[in-house]
Amino acid sequence: MSTPLFMTPRPVPGRLVPALAGSVVIALALPVFLTAGWPMNGWVLAATLWVAGQAFAWLLTRLPTDTGNLAAAGMRGIGTSFRAMAIGIPLVVVAVADEQVGLAAAIVYAFAYTVELAVSLVAYFGAEARA
Repeated sequence: MSTPLFMTPRPVPGRLVPALAGSVVIALALPVFLTAGWPMNGWVLAATLWVAGQAFAWLLTRLPTDTGNLAAAGMRGIGTSFRAMAIGIPLVVVAVADEQVGLAAAIVYAFAYTVELAVSLVAYFGAEARA
């Protein structure tokens, strides 16, 4: 089942607005952690992983995007996979060591990532289709 919505090419949206939306989630989680008495180490871990992940994604966007550059395309694919592992492994390790801190960090990071993804999808599908 394929619809024209998914088959119509669109320009790649910018990363700034989605990244800022996720960053707002991270920032808004701080007062929630402070008032609820949740482990601050969880928020710090989530914020640190968020900043590191965004910095790494920024580096990946600096690679050339031309279709003839297979090395850059391969590096983007490997880099994206590495980014997921570089964030997931510390979350699992911390969750094993301290369940509350790991769970708090994972929830905050997952919510921020979900917001970033949703904003990216809205930006992509809201853009004018290319002819």
